[in-house]
Formats: sequence, C-alpha cells, structure tokens
Amino acid sequence: MLQLGDEVTLYSVVFVVVLLGTRSAVWTTALTVSLYVFVAVFRFPQAPADRAKHILHPARGGHGSGKVSAIAHRGGAHDAPENTLAAIREASQNGATGVELDLEFSADGVPILMHDDTVDRTTNGSGPLSKIRFADLRKLDAAAKHRLRSKYSGEKIPTLEEAVEECIRLQLTIYFDVKSHPDEAAAALKALYKKNPVLYNSSIVCSFEPKVIYRMRQSDPGVVTALTHRPWSLSHLGDGVPRFSSPWKLGWMTLLDVVLDWALHHVLWRFCGVSAFLIQKNFVSQDYVQYWANRGVEVVAWTINTKMEKEFYQEIMHVSYITDSLLEDCEPHY
Repeated sequence: MLQLGDEVTLYSVVFVVVLLGTRSAVWTTALTVSLYVFVAVFRFPQAPADRAKHILHPARGGHGSGKVSAIAHRGGAHDAPENTLAAIREASQNGATGVELDLEFSADGVPILMHDDTVDRTTNGSGPLSKIRFADLRKLDAAAKHRLRSKYSGEKIPTLEEAVEECIRLQLTIYFDVKSHPDEAAAALKALYKKNPVLYNSSIVCSFEPKVIYRMRQSDPGVVTALTHRPWSLSHLGDGVPRFSSPWKLGWMTLLDVVLDWALHHVLWRFCGVSAFLIQKNFVSQDYVQYWANRGVEVVAWTINTKMEKEFYQEIMHVSYITDSLLEDCEPHY
C-alpha cells in the first residue's frame, strides 16, 4: 500500500512547484487535485500478495535457501550461452529456482530470446535484429562468442514460446525482461499467458521502462510485474564510466537520473502496481529492503556473482538474487 508519507510528499511538492509557477492558489489547488484524481483512476493495484509470493519464492529447492530464490541471469550467461534452451536446462540442472530471460523481436515480428538489439556480441552473425528475419536468425550459432562455445556449438536462438515451454517442463520460475517494444511485448506475453495459464503463478514481467510495465498491466492486469533499476543508468554505464564526453550533456542526464530515481521510488511503482523491484546490488541495504517491504514490494538484487555475496544475501539480507553462474565466481554482466 502507498504510504501516507509518500502521498503527502508527492502532492506537497506538486503544490509548491505549481504555486511558485502560477502564483494562483485556485489554479494550484485545481491542478494538484486533478493529479490526485488522475493517479487514483489510472493506477493499477498490485497483484494479489499470495500469488506474488508464490512466484518470488517458489517451493522448488536449489541454490536459494528458505525465503531466498536464486535466478539465473539470461539463463545463466556464464554457465552456458545466454538466452538459449541450453542455458535454461543448465540452470535447472545447477539448482536455479528460476531464470531471467530477455525478450526481443526479429524483423518479421517473431518474439525471441536476445538481450541486445543486434546479434554481434553473442552469435556468428552481424547486424540489427530489426533487419534480420527469424529464418535467418535461426541459422546463426548462439554459442559462437561464449567461453564454452565448443561444448555448445550450433545452439540456436530460441523463440519465446520454445523457452517458455522448456521452463514450464522444468518447473522454473520465469523473469521476463522486456527492454522495449511495449505494445508488441504486451501482445506476445498476453498470448503466452492465455495459452499457458500456469504462467500466472510462475512468472513475472520486468523492465527498466515503466511504460512497458504499465502497458503490460493494461493488456493483462492479472500478470505480476516488477520494475528494474540501476541508479545513474542514464548518465553512466554499469561499470561507472560516464556515457557522455560532453560535460553539459553528462550534467543534464545526471539531473534526469535524479528525477527518474525519485519518480520510480515515489510515484511510478504505485502507478504500475508492481510487486517487486529489481535493483543493482550496490544500492541494496537493510533499510532499502525495509523501505519496499513497507509498501508490499519485494527487492531482488542483481547481479550477485561470488560465493561471498550469495551467502550474504541468503543468510544476512534474506534477499533473492539474480546471478550469472550457479557454479562458480565470475565477472558480472550489466
């Protein structure tokens, strides 16, 4: 539930800003009330807490302990070629409670598993997905750039449907990570949920983009959803390197980062009705976990790639985590 403090802060800020801008008490009151009505009418409620808990803490055993779940990032990108059926099977064999999978689309609109919007980094092909039809994507070797490419040589780029069928067979929870294409993604996922109702109790749709989550809830309010966030992501890369050489542009994007961070934590999470918040590990603390617990939202940390970190999140933080490997320590993927 949205805390009273959140509401008071939000509408107080709006009231003061509008008042300073208009110098009119009447207009300020009218605009603030209009915003309140808009949010109240168009926001989505959270999915039932018991269903969200069942998804975030499945009964299936594995590397997670007790209340903690271990989710294989991109299917476990260190242990097998990312976003492939081989990765899903390897994650299951290695004890993952679930897998995080990236949704993208081929040039002819086929939903597939792929993290990037090009095939260059992970396959023996080259070019943007928006220019490659699925029949041609299918000819590529999805293991070509992986450290274990000889073991997984010839692994294909799977369709979203193939991946879902494999996860259902292996009883793995699915974290659908949607990078873009909100309308297409919502339509594709809605069709999958309709075909496989078990997904309502075994999957969650996640995205860095609030508009993706909002569109998903519009399409099917029964789907459990989460927002993904890494503070300073607009201005800096995952390793902390600035995205822009221009001081002016870097400063502007840093300011937008501050606005986005505030909006996600005080407005957008409620507007979308999310049940979980996936946050980059460097920003997780006990106070942060409690902040979200007070709002009925669960924290999931990423990317946890060392034995020491996993023990910390399992035994001390009691926070579920996303990892690139269920087998050994490795460098993180951002």
